[in-house]
Amino acid sequence: MKIVDLSISLESGIPSDPPPQIPYIEYRNHKDTAEEMTAYFGDATVDDLPEGNGWAIEFIKLSTHSGTHIDAPYHYYPTMNGGERAWTIDEVPLDWFYGHAVVVDFRDKPDGYKVEVADFVEYFNKINYKLQAKDIVLVNTGASKKWGTKEYLVSGCGMSKEATLWLIKQGVRVVGTDGWSWDRPLPYIGKEFSETKNKDIIWEAHRAGIEEAYCHIEKLTNLEALPITGSKFFCFPFKIKNASAGWIRAVAFVEE
Repeated sequence: MKIVDLSISLESGIPSDPPPQIPYIEYRNHKDTAEEMTAYFGDATVDDLPEGNGWAIEFIKLSTHSGTHIDAPYHYYPTMNGGERAWTIDEVPLDWFYGHAVVVDFRDKPDGYKVEVADFVEYFNKINYKLQAKDIVLVNTGASKKWGTKEYLVSGCGMSKEATLWLIKQGVRVVGTDGWSWDRPLPYIGKEFSETKNKDIIWEAHRAGIEEAYCHIEKLTNLEALPITGSKFFCFPFKIKNASAGWIRAVAFVEE
């Protein structure tokens, strides 16, 4: 069995998030912490430590949406399922976070393209696959190739509200993308709104959760390493009280 890592590495200062959301990591090496470490050990001095080495430690400033993460229904709106209080990430049932992975290859779609129901129907007909309850649908938009650059924020296609609801109606509760957002890149939506003043397009795929509860993963990578079907996928989130998302180490198990 092969284990495939589908998570990006959390890095400091990478411009693939909007400026307020860029994570920062302070690295303190063994020499940096030597003096601090001695305070825990009575009268010890730095000279008592092997070659004057303390411990390595890092301090991180980030949001719950930094790195590869999964969004809870609470991120999308205060309510879900037509009026119920929306779950935070610590409340989503754990059995949502593992299942059979189905990879959807939409790398042929241009940046900013809005994926509709017909696109999914055509794709599943092409691969001769019928979605099953608890399948986890992972969309490869090609955006991950731009990770680490500003271009990542405007790369890849995104889902429509109708397409998202269609997936949920097939019994799918968790979906994912290698893009920054499950929706289209936000600048494309912003441009269209400025032209049309159509409020319904604002964050429409996320807002599908108002009607039907679901979770989606953002910032996946390495999806091309998976078979289209046949792998087991795991995406358990860090348990953060009352949070709108949680970081995950997304991995798939592939039979060799």
